[in-house]
Amino acid sequence: MSRALSLGGPSVSPRRITALVCSLLLLVPPLYLSSFWLQTGLFAMVAVISAIGLNLLVGTAGQLSLGHAFFLAVGAYGYTWLADDSHRSGTTHLSGVGLPPLLAFLAAVLLAGLAGAAFSPMSGRLRGMYLGVATLALIFFGHHAMLNAESYTGGFNGRSVPEMEILGLSLGDADDGLSVLGVPFGGLERLWYFGLLLVAVAAWAARNLLRGRPGRALGALRDSEVAAAVMGVPASRFRAAAFTVSSMYAGAAGALLALASQRVVPDYFGLLLSMDMLAMIVIGGLGSVAGAAAGAVFVSVLPQLLAHYSDALPLVVSAGSGEPGIGSADAARFLYGAALVLTLVFAPGGLVGLITRGGGGLPALPWPRRPAPATPSSPLTSAGAPTGGDTLKEHTP
Repeated sequence: MSRALSLGGPSVSPRRITALVCSLLLLVPPLYLSSFWLQTGLFAMVAVISAIGLNLLVGTAGQLSLGHAFFLAVGAYGYTWLADDSHRSGTTHLSGVGLPPLLAFLAAVLLAGLAGAAFSPMSGRLRGMYLGVATLALIFFGHHAMLNAESYTGGFNGRSVPEMEILGLSLGDADDGLSVLGVPFGGLERLWYFGLLLVAVAAWAARNLLRGRPGRALGALRDSEVAAAVMGVPASRFRAAAFTVSSMYAGAAGALLALASQRVVPDYFGLLLSMDMLAMIVIGGLGSVAGAAAGAVFVSVLPQLLAHYSDALPLVVSAGSGEPGIGSADAARFLYGAALVLTLVFAPGGLVGLITRGGGGLPALPWPRRPAPATPSSPLTSAGAPTGGDTLKEHTP
């Protein structure tokens, strides 16, 4: 069966058609969805960018990192400090550089990359759990710095985030009367498209890196360091480069998280965030850009959905409720924890592996299978129920 469609010219892959249709559909939500769903989508975009970067390090280079949340914090606080002006908040004097927001965003990404490059001599020499323990120290160092460097971070209470501005267009809640098809475009609507652009650039850069010589070299290092050394691949240099690039992805995700949250506090960037990102890439599929994106959406959106629909779900209660039951955040961790175990046992290739295997492209599972019976048996079928309907955007007069 042909894997490409001929449209009277060059052949077009069905995968590209699907990606184009999905990209066009992602342009529509700001016209219809409420603020809750738009902010949930922005958090999912943050997760996608950070998961793609972490997947380059863990899935492609074979390096374990438990401190990725530190580099998100560098990007978030870096953008806030670089874009904000020096001012006083209560009794705390907050310093700032006052750069244009777009330039501050790019500088925050570079700042996270510099932090990763500073750690890269260690990442280039350590492997496996040893590197994981070393990166774990970054979480505690970063939390201590965020609490005590009050003039830069605001301390325990954090600090507010300046709005993004591109070519004179504010991506915040500016009162300039901007509307599209009669729908008023506030800060979340404008930031949605900025986030989509960042996700597209992150995915495009990662795919090009994986398909090029650096991606093949990192894959060779992951599979066999001896074989890679025979082929002339400098192990320490490529591992350090992978850690630096992954840190830059985390910096971009952290800066976008700051813009979506409008305030950054130290509690955002703890060990649980790093664990969540590891769960994203394992559930989605190691070594795959699409898998990292799928796992990121699953892990980041699930807690929001459970919190939003906690009143309608059995055994799940909203945060702060005195009723007996499981909190929405805990229920989400139980569910994607179970998904993580099931993925490791039954689908080592993750969500993207299941989709590929459904099309016949995934190799056989590592355990032996029974011979096929002579008489074909009836296939088991399962029907999935639709989950809710469209949510119309709430228009305010």
